[in-house]
Amino acid sequence: MRLVASPDGEARPAGPGALPSDAEALDAYSRVVTYVAETLAPSVANLRVGRRGGGSGVVITPDGFVLTNAHVVTHPRPPRPPRLRAAFTDGRELSAEVVGTDPLTDLALLRTEDAVLVPAELGDAATLRVGQLVVAIGNPHGFAGSVTAGVVSALGRSLPVQDGRAQRVIDDVIQTDAALNPGNSGGALVDGRGRVVGVNTAVAGVGLGLAVPVNATTRRVVAELMREGRVRRAWIGVAVGARPLPPRVRALVGRERAVEVVEVMPDSPAQRAGLRAEDLILAVDGAPVAGVDDLHRLMGGERIDRPCTLRVSRDGGERELLLTPKELDLTSHGGRRPERPAR
Repeated sequence: MRLVASPDGEARPAGPGALPSDAEALDAYSRVVTYVAETLAPSVANLRVGRRGGGSGVVITPDGFVLTNAHVVTHPRPPRPPRLRAAFTDGRELSAEVVGTDPLTDLALLRTEDAVLVPAELGDAATLRVGQLVVAIGNPHGFAGSVTAGVVSALGRSLPVQDGRAQRVIDDVIQTDAALNPGNSGGALVDGRGRVVGVNTAVAGVGLGLAVPVNATTRRVVAELMREGRVRRAWIGVAVGARPLPPRVRALVGRERAVEVVEVMPDSPAQRAGLRAEDLILAVDGAPVAGVDDLHRLMGGERIDRPCTLRVSRDGGERELLLTPKELDLTSHGGRRPERPAR
């Protein structure tokens, strides 16, 4: 039986057709979205880049480091740097500068002028499940602090990026049906506990948005950008995605997943080594590869120009391929902007 407060202050049974209280009307879904919006709003910046449009950014440290998309802050005519302004919901508008960019993950790190900011808590996209509630916070069309909600509609997507004839692929992207619009790029994709699990990066269609995952790879990228302003990477020239292993291979290697080669880039180390689409990469120099993040971790700058052995599963059998990664040259293999960015 539902009770309501009577004029004399006593609780009495609610009559037929009585309106629910505010607490009752706010269902669990609404409470989660409201909590996330109120928690994250102070940590999401509205970025203005020169005279052109802008995007969004997420504060990750109290001393002013802001995470956003590389395509939001990349100036079309370097080396002249763009003038950046970061505006917050408390009314502050701060100047900012680019600390470094990593087009391979479409991430960039900014630093605002001296100020004490409210950092967001970073989560781990590796724990996400399809169907899980997520909330997108950003500044679509310049409307600061806008919130949309939806679910994780797919995991492990690949996002191709092109700049002229140069191509690259961002792996392990999160797909969501939370509405994204121009200006959302660089904003936060947040789980139900208010932790940032992705950085919104592109609109792929109606009801289909993509976000760069926040995971171990992202944290390493941010750390290197803080230290060096750039990320040195070994490049083998493949687009990949995590896939379940066939039962026989699963029993042989003792784990359930590996990385499948989706595409091999022309004239790449992978092509020269004989790697093919649909090959399953099981290990690099004996180190197991169970997901895309493992492969990224194993292809750090220390492997540049050093031969390594890839163990792969192909057509039910296993083989080893000798491959020499090259340094990723983003002027040759990297791009600047994904098709239809959410900026």
